[in-house]
Amino acid sequence: MAQQAGAPLKLFVARKIITMDPGWPTATAVAVRDGRIVSVGSLADLQPWLDRYPHDVAQTFADKVLLPGFIDPHQHPLVGGAALCLPTVAYYDTANPYGPPARGLKTKAEVIGRLRELAGQSQASDEPLLAWGYDAIALGGPLTKDDLDAVSTTRQVIVWDASEHDMFANSAALRARNVTRESTRLAGVCTGPDGEPNGHFAGKPASLTYFADVFQSTLQPDRIAKIMQYIVDLNRQGGVTTMADLALGIAAGVDVEAALFARFFNDPRTPVRCLAVVDAGAMTRQHGDQAVAAALALRSQNTDKFCFNGVKFFSDDAFVSLGMQVAAPGYTDGHGGLWITDASAATEEQMRPWWKAGFDIHVHTNGDASQSALLDTLAALQRDYPRFDHRFTFEHYGLSTPAQARRLKALGAAVSANGYYLWLRGEINAAYLGTDRSYLASRLRTLVDAGVPTAMHSDTPIAPPRPLLAAWIAVNRYGQSGRVLAPAERVTLDQALRMITIDAAYVLRLEDQVGSIEAGKLADFTVLEQDPYEVPPEELRDIPVWGTVFGGEVFPTSQITGS
Repeated sequence: MAQQAGAPLKLFVARKIITMDPGWPTATAVAVRDGRIVSVGSLADLQPWLDRYPHDVAQTFADKVLLPGFIDPHQHPLVGGAALCLPTVAYYDTANPYGPPARGLKTKAEVIGRLRELAGQSQASDEPLLAWGYDAIALGGPLTKDDLDAVSTTRQVIVWDASEHDMFANSAALRARNVTRESTRLAGVCTGPDGEPNGHFAGKPASLTYFADVFQSTLQPDRIAKIMQYIVDLNRQGGVTTMADLALGIAAGVDVEAALFARFFNDPRTPVRCLAVVDAGAMTRQHGDQAVAAALALRSQNTDKFCFNGVKFFSDDAFVSLGMQVAAPGYTDGHGGLWITDASAATEEQMRPWWKAGFDIHVHTNGDASQSALLDTLAALQRDYPRFDHRFTFEHYGLSTPAQARRLKALGAAVSANGYYLWLRGEINAAYLGTDRSYLASRLRTLVDAGVPTAMHSDTPIAPPRPLLAAWIAVNRYGQSGRVLAPAERVTLDQALRMITIDAAYVLRLEDQVGSIEAGKLADFTVLEQDPYEVPPEELRDIPVWGTVFGGEVFPTSQITGS
């Protein structure tokens, strides 16, 4: 006899449900109550629940395929969203949740032409003209003050590069910031043949020293709601139901951003969860020697939709701008990389209090020289204060070696890799790294074979939050020309899907809540029009995302309007 107490079960019937639970891999029905999964299987399997409880059967997905809600474990919702909401001068097309993508600009002349258009359109000519996305490596060199003086000699013209690590400025901007020959003593303040600053600021330390006000100007209160909604809608289009901010506090301070994110993500109208990994530098600047305690206290605010776990550090600089630290034989042109945090005993000292307090540590690291330095740091932490199940995660992991993968496994580390590096940069970077190292970026198969827990992320705005596209890259390893780059590093479809579901949940320590369709977990699903296991591997990225189910509620992508 059916029991009437409690909310009715909500039953979703689908053509196929891919659970990512290896012991119960597929199903055709899933029962949900109060935002969580009650049971999954066939209708016959669910009958013990249906016999006891009232239920409603939804046939919306009868011809569709359900997977666990996709997880993008490394984004920057505030800073990245601010960049994407600026005028773009990117080399590649830039995704837009409300319309067609912004067309990529393939020459420096096109970039200057676009900036001139923007200068002509702007009515606030006394304000700096700010744009995002310039790609110095793809376009053969950085923008200089001379390039940008062709846009304006009186108004500040400032361009944020595609990696969000470098800045380019015209003479007016240099004057406004009192950038002189003396400024070139700071690493990253680049010079021209005359020894004067040339308008290129390479790496985060130099960029933040002179352009912190620019970052702040993109985060005015009247723009923040638009920025956050833009990022959430972009994620919804890709089928993402859980994201992580991998440097909370880096833009506006931890307390400000924590309050902002709590309001936004806890709002019932926001169908995406967010895990915040606090930026260690921001916490220390704000709370001094109480930074660890303050970060621990944030956890008292955790909800199912917005929570705090982990701390973020930086090692070397960016992959996209080739500021990363590369081991011998180095770059073909002889240039050196940059450290954001110097690879020395100081790194271990900075991490030690967080390590001893039990934090999951995530570290931005791109070049193989940085991987080696960071492995030494982790080994020292383990030697002095051993921990099990510590989830120390190498973020991005652009260039690496098989020996480093084996050492990662031995030390118990995980990787959250940016697979887009291979697709977007593999062929471009060959001129700077050599064909072998360039094509071997994002060594996913080596990691999997070594037994290292591995996830994939977008690092939005570096790439769009499109987990199926990331899986397509991992399975096929295509470059921009269509050539397969280092085919031995391809992974299976099942391995790729794990990297955007259950293994992504693992690196965030959320595997008991999301990442697979199992009884007791949150009822978050990605709804696809086709079965990834039934399409050719080269068509994986073309599978339409119908929408998502979030906490048992249905959210079609067709409802994303931007209004």
